[in-house]
Order: sequence, then structure tokens, then C-alpha cells
Amino acid sequence: MLRIGYVRLRDEDSAGETAALKALGCHVVRAEEPGLPGSDDFAVLDSILDFIGSGDQLVVTRLGQLGPGGRAVLDVIERLDQRGASLFVTECELSSEGVGGRALRAALQAVATLEPVSFARRRRRPAAAQEIRDLQRAGVGPVEIARRLGVSRMTVWRKLRAVEA
Repeated sequence: MLRIGYVRLRDEDSAGETAALKALGCHVVRAEEPGLPGSDDFAVLDSILDFIGSGDQLVVTRLGQLGPGGRAVLDVIERLDQRGASLFVTECELSSEGVGGRALRAALQAVATLEPVSFARRRRRPAAAQEIRDLQRAGVGPVEIARRLGVSRMTVWRKLRAVEA
């Protein structure tokens, strides 16, 4: 069984978590720095979940390391289950295996139902100024441009003003 540690580096305390995970017997410890420009906030975690094998264990210090809410943590546990791996949380000595694992899932499902819908999922894609300009040159009006590109009319007007300036 391979034990893989994962930590999100948020502050000075996070550096100590890396050493703590190694002391707990993690063969590999991967750290992630959230908020780097142009990066996915959970790219390292995603690569671990793609790599982890059957019988392996993902070890974190806190459940909050796995995502912003109960739904995100449930998604990680489901991905681990699909790969035949498990989760162990050191802070409260929780595992996704056995009876405790079923209780953990039930609690997370209850929390997930209370979470508000993430606005990140509903965000519109950014419209490129060139797309807007091309549609305008083709004779399409601002309202129709906004509808076609899935952006607000105000975005269309701002981009057109920026191009003209």
C-alpha cells in the first residue's frame, strides 16, 4: 500500500504539515500552491487522483485540504473509490473505509445539500474583443452579439468602446 500525502500551502503552518505527513509514513508528499496565475487550483490533487492505484491511501491533515465544501470532498472520495483507493484524515482520524467511511459520506452528503450553488459553475465565458468586433462588422447588433456569445450586453458595449479607443 502506497501512502500519498497531500497539502495545500496556504500559510506558514502548511510547511509543517508536509513534515508531519512524512512522519506519518507517507511515501510521497505533494504540495500545492493555490492561486498561482494561470493555474488550476487543484491541479496537483487531480494528478494524484489520476495516478493513485488500488489499495493506496491519500493522506491529508484536514478535510478542507480537498476542496471548498462538502460536495468537493465527496467528489474526491468518489474518485478514490473508483480507483480502489482510500482517504485518511489525520486531524480527526477519519477514513473513507468501513463503517466510519459510510458515516463520513453521509455527513458530507448532508452538508453538501445545505451548500449554496456555486457561482463559479454559472459564470459566463469571457468574450474576446475580436469576436465581438467581427460580429459587429458582419452587421450583427449588440443585443444579438451578447446572446450568441453568452455574455451581457454591457460586456459587448465595453469591448466595443475599448476597441474604438
